[in-house]
Amino acid sequence: MSVQSPPAAPPALSGVRVRFSGVLASEWVKLRSVRSTVWTLLTTALIMVLLGFLIPLATTHRPAGARHEVVDPLGVSLAGIFFAQIALGVLGALVVTAEYSTGSIRSTLAAVPRRLPVLVAKVIVFAVVAAVVSAVAVLAAFLVGQAVLSSKSLELHLSTPGVPRVLVSAVAYLVFMGLIGMGLGAILRSTAPSIVALVALVFVLPLIGAFFSSGWEYTIQRYLPSQAGQAALSLTRGANSLSAGAGITVLGLYALVLLVVGAVLLRRRDA
Repeated sequence: MSVQSPPAAPPALSGVRVRFSGVLASEWVKLRSVRSTVWTLLTTALIMVLLGFLIPLATTHRPAGARHEVVDPLGVSLAGIFFAQIALGVLGALVVTAEYSTGSIRSTLAAVPRRLPVLVAKVIVFAVVAAVVSAVAVLAAFLVGQAVLSSKSLELHLSTPGVPRVLVSAVAYLVFMGLIGMGLGAILRSTAPSIVALVALVFVLPLIGAFFSSGWEYTIQRYLPSQAGQAALSLTRGANSLSAGAGITVLGLYALVLLVVGAVLLRRRDA
C-alpha cells in the first residue's frame, strides 16, 4: 500500500516583490469596475450642477412683495456641496469597508503583505478621482449658477477677486470629506458604523454646538470639520470663523489623522 505525500504548499507570497505601481493599478481597477462607484460620482456631480441652477433660479424669481434678502452669489450656486460632501464621504468609507464585507480584503493583503501600500494606493486613487469629479462639478455649478444670476446682474466671474480661491477650496473640501470617510472606514472596517460616525462628525456635532452661543464650546465648534472647511467657502471671513487657509488646513488635518490611525490599525489587526 503506497502512502501519498501531502500536496505541496503554495509558494509564500512574502518573497514576491510587489511593485507599488501594480498596487495602484489594482486599486484603480477595483474603483472603476464597481458600478455603484461610477453612478455615485456621476449622480453627485449632476445634483451639484442641478442645485447650482435651481437655487439661483428660485433666488431670482421671488414673488413680488417677498422679504428682500442679501444674495450670496457663490453660496447659492455652490449649495450642492452640502449634498456632495456626504456622498463622497460615504463613498470614501465604502472604498475600504466593501472589501471587508465581502472578505476580499484577505486576498488583497495576501498579495501585498506589507499592507500599508494598499491603503496608500486607495487614498491616491480615490483622491485623484474625487478631485477630478469635484473640480468639474464645482466649476459647472458655478458657471450655471452665475448665468442664472446674471438676469438680475448679481453674477460673479472667474476673474472676480477671491472666486478662484473659493472654487479651489470647494474642491479640496469635497476631497478631504471623502478622505475622512475613508479614514473612518479603515478604523471601523464596517460600512454602517462608518457612515454613522461620518454623519455624527459632519452634522450632529455642529447641531449640538449650535445650542451654545459663547464660551469655550463655541470656540471648539469652529474647529469641527464642516465648520472649519466651510470657512474657506466664502469670499468674506465671518466674525467668529477661522480664516480660509486655517479652515481648509484643519479639515485636511482631520483627514490625515484618521487615515494615519487607520493605517496603524491596518498593520496591527488581523484581516
